Amino acid sequence: MSLTKPKTISEAISADHKSLDLYASKIRSSTTLEEKTKWRNQLTWALARHAISEELTMYPAMEKHLGEEGLQLTNKDREQHQAVKKDLYKLQSLSPSSSDFAPLLDRLMTDLHEHIEHESQEDMPRLENKLSREDSQALAKSFERTKMITPTRSHPSAPNRPYLENFAAMLAAPIDRFRDLLSSYPGNEELPKNHRSLL
Repeated sequence: MSLTKPKTISEAISADHKSLDLYASKIRSSTTLEEKTKWRNQLTWALARHAISEELTMYPAMEKHLGEEGLQLTNKDREQHQAVKKDLYKLQSLSPSSSDFAPLLDRLMTDLHEHIEHESQEDMPRLENKLSREDSQALAKSFERTKMITPTRSHPSAPNRPYLENFAAMLAAPIDRFRDLLSSYPGNEELPKNHRSLL
């Protein structure tokens, strides 16, 4: 029996990015409004959790281990996240049948890919260079655990810095989770393994 090694923070972040691309692709390729809505909900759920978890776990680690450079990098990351959150906030309640939906999804994914490029080229190599494999794995575990308690919808007006964001997240998460119960999502068999059975 082979055991897989725990993911590093770069591997965990990258796996999420691939899932987000899959969900956007599923929205575009779905042929019914019901299916498009399910995948829109899935994209919203995953992207909101991903962004806040990065802000609460990875960004403080970058600031701690990279000092002033880390602070500059995370300031840029937060600006990029804010653009993504604003687009996601509009998308999460917009019907896929709206003529505004496809252009908004395209803009969201363009903004997201700009951020992903920055993370993969700038943030992750610098952070991983400062962390041992064990520390990176521990950070990845913290990132994954944090996603379990974060809001599942975009709240662009909420604070995006630790402590204030933690407090805002704790207030928004229960309301978001209740709304999730009233929304439709793809079945577990349609999801990547790393996002199954979390709704």
